[in-house]
Amino acid sequence: MNKLENLWAGWRKEYLISANSHNYKDDFGKTLFESIDQSELSDQETFVIERRALTMLLLNAYPYNSGHLLIVPRRSVKTLAELSSEEHESLWKMVTDATKVLQEVFSPDGINIGLNQGESAGAGVPNHLHVHVVPRWSGDTNFTTVTANTRVIPEALIDTWTRISEVWLKEN
Repeated sequence: MNKLENLWAGWRKEYLISANSHNYKDDFGKTLFESIDQSELSDQETFVIERRALTMLLLNAYPYNSGHLLIVPRRSVKTLAELSSEEHESLWKMVTDATKVLQEVFSPDGINIGLNQGESAGAGVPNHLHVHVVPRWSGDTNFTTVTANTRVIPEALIDTWTRISEVWLKEN
């Protein structure tokens, strides 16, 4: 029987603590995603791709791969159970739409879709539920992540945002 090995990504903890100050809200009591949604900055600056009535789609500013998207309810909720039926439907419709667009833009070998509900489950923003949609390719992880604590992202975020936004507008 093979023994399970663990690889640690300790660098993530520093980012999570600094990004969220452990209370996970800004000085005005807003979550990170509420602050982005209500910001006066342009969508290009905040990497927002679309705002629907109940949900929002944005590019992850700290991606695991090019095209790493986040889908969030516009209302801050901590758990799936707190979503209204309409929010639930909107959230999963946007996840489905995001996978179609990522397939067209990046032609990935696969796509990871998931959420971490609660801090103990690994949620970086535990007070505001969000779904990760991450395109994946065979061999997209390599030795640099382990040996140099570095992830290689081959495209600038603004270029990724532009490519996804252009296709998103045509498809949705």
